[in-house]
Amino acid sequence: MDYMMIDGIPVPIEGEKNVLELIRKAGIEMPTFCYYSELSVYGACRMCVVETGHDNFRASCSIPPKAGMAIKTNTRRLRKYRALILELLLSNHCRDCTSCPKNKKCRLQDLSLRFKVKTGRFPNTAAENRVDNSSLCITRNANKCILCGDCVRVCDEIQGVGAIDFAGRGSGRHVGASFDIPIAESACVGCGQCAAVCPTAAITVRDDTEAVWRALDDDAVWTSVQVAPALRAAVVKEFGMHEDSNTIGRIFAALRRLGFNRVYDTATGADLTVIEEGTELLARLDDGKEHRFPLFSSCCPAWVQFAEKEYPELLGDVSSCKSPMQMFASVIRETENPVGSGGIDRHFHVAVMPCTAKKFEAARTEFASGGQPAVDCVISTEELIQMIREAGIVFNELIPEMPDGPFGEASGGGIIFGVSGGVTEAVLRYITEDKSPASFMQIAYTGARGSGGIKEASAAAAGRKLRIAVVSGLQNAREIIRRVKSGEHFDFVEVMGCRGGCVNGSGQPFAEKADKDKRTQNLYTRDKLAPFPSSERNPSVRVLYESGILKERARELLHVRCVNG
Repeated sequence: MDYMMIDGIPVPIEGEKNVLELIRKAGIEMPTFCYYSELSVYGACRMCVVETGHDNFRASCSIPPKAGMAIKTNTRRLRKYRALILELLLSNHCRDCTSCPKNKKCRLQDLSLRFKVKTGRFPNTAAENRVDNSSLCITRNANKCILCGDCVRVCDEIQGVGAIDFAGRGSGRHVGASFDIPIAESACVGCGQCAAVCPTAAITVRDDTEAVWRALDDDAVWTSVQVAPALRAAVVKEFGMHEDSNTIGRIFAALRRLGFNRVYDTATGADLTVIEEGTELLARLDDGKEHRFPLFSSCCPAWVQFAEKEYPELLGDVSSCKSPMQMFASVIRETENPVGSGGIDRHFHVAVMPCTAKKFEAARTEFASGGQPAVDCVISTEELIQMIREAGIVFNELIPEMPDGPFGEASGGGIIFGVSGGVTEAVLRYITEDKSPASFMQIAYTGARGSGGIKEASAAAAGRKLRIAVVSGLQNAREIIRRVKSGEHFDFVEVMGCRGGCVNGSGQPFAEKADKDKRTQNLYTRDKLAPFPSSERNPSVRVLYESGILKERARELLHVRCVNG
């Protein structure tokens, strides 16, 4: 077997694409700002340099492994070099660390401490830039940018949006939208993946917690909250808990401690979406019409906005179903009406989501009724974690609780909605005639599961064989649309803006690939533990359709056409 010598230790070469990956396999935490395995190699930060002999410094992310090569990763010269890079970055960086939203989670801060860079020798001569708060989803603060290029590459390579890029030269070089327009006026779709990869606080998720605190502190405001399925898998590591812990039950308990009057599980809303989208797909298959495009899912607001901006010709083929968040909010608004009793003059509904684009979705006018939005405020998983810590709640010591009735139940199909392929699998469980465990196991292996950005599945339903594409990452959506336009046939296309689905949304705590895979598996485990696997078996949902408000008003409350909202 071929091997390299790393700090005098032989390390076998087993398909690694660069020396940096080999170094990390050897158990050495090499410092980087601009390296992500999912993105192209950029080599801008130079923090990962190694000595290769003859006094040569080379960036390890840019060197392919070579048998017999010998490198050093930790010499006095390397440590001094990395410290100098950090000093230079800090000389052009505002240092309000204690009030920074990335405090204790900032890569620049971490590495400055690691390499003992306590005070900068160089004065900060950078001009102060105005913070861009134009977006409902993210906040851009160029004063904290280190020009690593992570945001530019993820927007271009993974999302295919290209809303931001480098501009200017020399000391005037910066990242911005075209002609330096506000980000809200650009091609940005609010997916927030730029914020997820930003190592500093140059791009962060917009903080809306203050509006929630105000509502919770007002005795005249009745507050309700719904929690997305993907949160089940995201807070485990953040609170240092075992992967099998009942985190969703503790989240419900924490929300009640924060002061919410009603606490709900959005997985119930996902069950509604499964039924409506499955019914829409069946109707489309039976209508006898020749459809140029397949039926596209509509759960992801970043995808919907991407289609509106890039492919308006597809909008008639995007499902009219509201997202689970909006469906559930509409139902809650209709069934919970405390205003006018007990001194209550307002119902304030909050959604805790893994997705920054949900903040934009909540503000869309087509989801409002009489000027009242269905969802008053969306906060991310990270924002909820901050609120729990701000309140002093010891999360690990909470006793798990159930969500409030009459919507306290969710199917396995609703739970896996947060995973790429989960929508497809849940819809197939609903439309298939065979509801046996063996049938559902067979559906699981149709091709919808897995980590690929583009997955193709086939399944028998409605008396025919369906061809389905499952897409995560908007660049992959662009590729599937190209294939569809070139004549390739699909009956249904599930699109999620974030790679891997909502479990990896930009509102979630940052995770490397191994942790992202664990999040996915966590939801599939919860699916197996659910009391009923398919959405139509959820008793709460059945009551809504058989004798509740959806008996006559399902179309009114659960569907919408999102066009240039």
